[in-house]
Amino acid sequence: MPLYEHVFLARQDISAQQVEGLVDSFRSIIESNGGSIGKTEYWGVRSLTFRIKKNRKAHFELINIDAPPAAITELERQMRLSTDVIRFLTVRVDEHEAGPSAMLRRSERDDRDGRGDRGDRFDRGDRGDRDGRRGPRRDRDARPEVVDVEVAAPAGEERA
Repeated sequence: MPLYEHVFLARQDISAQQVEGLVDSFRSIIESNGGSIGKTEYWGVRSLTFRIKKNRKAHFELINIDAPPAAITELERQMRLSTDVIRFLTVRVDEHEAGPSAMLRRSERDDRDGRGDRGDRFDRGDRGDRDGRRGPRRDRDARPEVVDVEVAAPAGEERA
């Protein structure tokens, strides 16, 4: 049977237990259609790059699936009907990745380094030399100084 990686985003205002309930219901859909689910990974609540259906954050979940295409079609149909799922993506793969996914490895590395979401990469240090100033003030109405320039007359003509 084909192998799939399926990631879905659930609304931020549901709990992690409700997300697990969604995974269980999706598991029953896959198993009733002759497939199986390998591993599931809960990636947590993460910020979205842009709003999706008025949501700025979402629960992310990865599911490794071994199922016939008909089971995937039914799973995606049920996800479209669910009001808790805001986006999903199913990708066919040659083999499932052993161990944690890249997203979990990244979050473990960030935890080990002591970084938060943004980490120290963007720390600009003490900005004490600013003294509350914004920099030089620019007057919007100021026009560049006009310099009087004399233009030479074309050959054969005299200027008055």
